[in-house]
Amino acid sequence: MAQLVVFTDLDGSLLDSTTYSFEAAKEALDALRARGIPLVLASSKTRMEIEPIRFRLEHVHPFIVENGGGVVIPKGYFDFPVPRAQVRGTFQVIELGAPCARLRAALKEIEQTLGCRLRGFGDMSVEEIAKRTGLSHSEAVLAKQREYDEPFVIEGSATLAGDVQRLAEARGLRCTEGGRFSHLMGDSDKGKACHVLIDCYRRRQDHAGDGLVTVGIGDSLNDLPLLAAVDRPILVQKPDGSYDPEVQLPNLIRAPGVGPAGWNRAILGLLKTAGP
Repeated sequence: MAQLVVFTDLDGSLLDSTTYSFEAAKEALDALRARGIPLVLASSKTRMEIEPIRFRLEHVHPFIVENGGGVVIPKGYFDFPVPRAQVRGTFQVIELGAPCARLRAALKEIEQTLGCRLRGFGDMSVEEIAKRTGLSHSEAVLAKQREYDEPFVIEGSATLAGDVQRLAEARGLRCTEGGRFSHLMGDSDKGKACHVLIDCYRRRQDHAGDGLVTVGIGDSLNDLPLLAAVDRPILVQKPDGSYDPEVQLPNLIRAPGVGPAGWNRAILGLLKTAGP
């Protein structure tokens, strides 16, 4: 029987975009755990932010940090050597993204070229990040500890977003739009990080003689690379009940329900069709 693997965005998908709660998805989370189906978290959040979320979720599987900048795998999770992985404590880490120091320097160069103000997390106090995100003070401290992705806002004119993108690409970097912030990063994204893990899961399934079916869940354009990487891409509704119009794929499933409620319904529906 084919093995399911679920890749999911966090904010606005598994987690409520305002309260950051996953309570509405608890039934589906319990069902995945009961069936031994791997759940891979894929977020713009830092490793330090994801750790307490993993604890609350009782999560034991790999996870993707900072929009694909890093892939983090518990040591011993796969029973074969993982290419490019570096051991860090109890994890193996595969670095796909550009160092944050390079991103910060590029953001300042672009700011000076355009004559506008681009404010990244590195420019913001913990208090400002907490206010902009709704995170607690302690959570905002963790959000500032970035390695591969610099969230930023364009102050003044949103029409400059295209110019920022163009100048980022001229430096071998790229921008993507998240729920609250633009993100400057290297040549990495959630999709490339997903493919690294899909290859690992497929290798493990080949040993078992079974196939692999991948599922991805997101809510915004930021998740498009993740959704394009999987067999069954699922888009959940925004808080206003809409679907991100920029996320278009020929096999896209639009789940009825906002954030974790839509997430819950979509996963339970998939498990029902998959059988026992």
